Amino acid sequence: MFSSSTAAFSPPSHAALRSTTPVAVGAELLRPQPCFLAPKPASRSPGVIFPLAASVSILLWTTPVNAGILSGFSGLESVPGPQLPQIDFLKQWNDTNQKKYAENDSRFKESSVLKELLEKSRLNKERNKREIQDKYCLRGAEWGVGDCSTEGMTQEERDDFVAMLKKRTRGD
Repeated sequence: MFSSSTAAFSPPSHAALRSTTPVAVGAELLRPQPCFLAPKPASRSPGVIFPLAASVSILLWTTPVNAGILSGFSGLESVPGPQLPQIDFLKQWNDTNQKKYAENDSRFKESSVLKELLEKSRLNKERNKREIQDKYCLRGAEWGVGDCSTEGMTQEERDDFVAMLKKRTRGD
């Protein structure tokens, strides 16, 4: 994309300006004046700056995104398909199956098995919640921090409290 040669973009160096030969114009001999706008040897030349600036501008350039050739096409999903012939036997069979499924669902929702399982689930949830609270209470009592801290208790009270929590968390 860019030429690796920067000679087309770089100005003449200071040495090239100093070693110029006089030019004769008409009868007068003219000496070229040194250019005061020439870059200093330590500064970057346009041969380096121009490709760098071009690269940065290409990287930062925002281009609009086009949806493509099918951007105005609504798609196959929007086109209704042809009406298929209705087969009475299949329609009746489908209706009877839907009725059976609805009856089975309502019977299952009213069954004692489901009610029993839901009750067990609720009780397990409460029990597990209490066990977790007791476990963290025991840890807080042993460390002396939190809501179950044993700070201010005598050693005997503390030991009894921790033993009760251990019994509660392990043996319920």
